[in-house]
Amino acid sequence: MADRKPFQYAALRVVPRVERGEAVNAGVVLFCRPLRFLGAKTQLDEGLLKALAPDCDPVAVAGLLQTMERIAAGEPNGGPIAQLPQSERFHWLVAPASTIVQAGPVHTGLTSDPSAELARVFVRLVER
Repeated sequence: MADRKPFQYAALRVVPRVERGEAVNAGVVLFCRPLRFLGAKTQLDEGLLKALAPDCDPVAVAGLLQTMERIAAGEPNGGPIAQLPQSERFHWLVAPASTIVQAGPVHTGLTSDPSAELARVFVRLVER
């Protein structure tokens, strides 16, 4: 299909105890430069988070995930990073971090509908 364009995506993972190396996929960020699309979708499995780290605050983690969605969308309440161009926001979102929410490896693909692709990848990587 000639109308498909390249995109990049990464899972957003919650890593409550870095020393244990356990992670819960809690979202996806997807960037398609040719179609000028950047989006993130998140959903925290609080039961799984509690099983991995009973002392981890799910409200705080959900707030971090929502901020990542706002940054991807370029919303003013996403803070100063949300005001950067799409490509810079994507690279900021997937950059290695030592925080509790981390991006997994960046993968690539082809799509003609990045919004629908985000939904498909989300179902594949996050939904239970």
